[in-house]
Amino acid sequence: MPRTLPLRISIRDCLVLVLLVIFNTIHITDMANNNMDIPKEKKSSKESNDKSSVRGDTEDYLKSCPSEQDNIQCTVLEYPCIFCNRTIDCIYGGFSNYSCEVKAKVHCNGSRTFNRTAICRFCYQTEKWEHRCDQKANCNSLASPLKYYSTNCTVSDDVICLGTRRFIKKILCSWTAGTRWGTALILALTLGGFGADRFYLGHWQEGIGKLFSFGGLGVWTLVDALLIGIHHLGPADGSLYI
Repeated sequence: MPRTLPLRISIRDCLVLVLLVIFNTIHITDMANNNMDIPKEKKSSKESNDKSSVRGDTEDYLKSCPSEQDNIQCTVLEYPCIFCNRTIDCIYGGFSNYSCEVKAKVHCNGSRTFNRTAICRFCYQTEKWEHRCDQKANCNSLASPLKYYSTNCTVSDDVICLGTRRFIKKILCSWTAGTRWGTALILALTLGGFGADRFYLGHWQEGIGKLFSFGGLGVWTLVDALLIGIHHLGPADGSLYI
């Protein structure tokens, strides 16, 4: 009966195999980030509904407006209690007079029609601190190149502008789920051989691989610590560190 020779694998072969697995994982992750699609937003309301809400045809705005008991001058009211408009023949970026009118059923003292001075611009041209946008957490903040998504933005009540006060805007995908970079780095340096850093970041498959390979004989542990240190390896859900 022929004798079976034992299979011998050198330490160098193990290190090469571990490095191939790590670099293959990085390549697949980059491909997934670059090919990640962001779903497109559809308009939630028709143009006729936008116009009616701006002009105050519905009475939902009364919840934010003063009542009969409040002693407030009409000239100090803000949106949605008033409606301001002007023609678009003003010079963009310059100050112009807007004709403002208090909406129906809003109680205030003084003239219900007055003028206000504001910058000539459309609402979608306001600065980022002058409008609020709905944030989303279903995109990849770590993608390369950087990803953008479309969302609904609403102008602040104290801002006067032309057009509809609610508009669609593309903003940079940037959100966090509370994962701390310092915690991930400490786990990589201390318990990286058991895959604790991978488990913490949500990469549980790679974490199991590190656990049963003792951190790839230490090489995988050092590589992950380096990748976390330079922010190349982040949470599996695509969020940012805090």
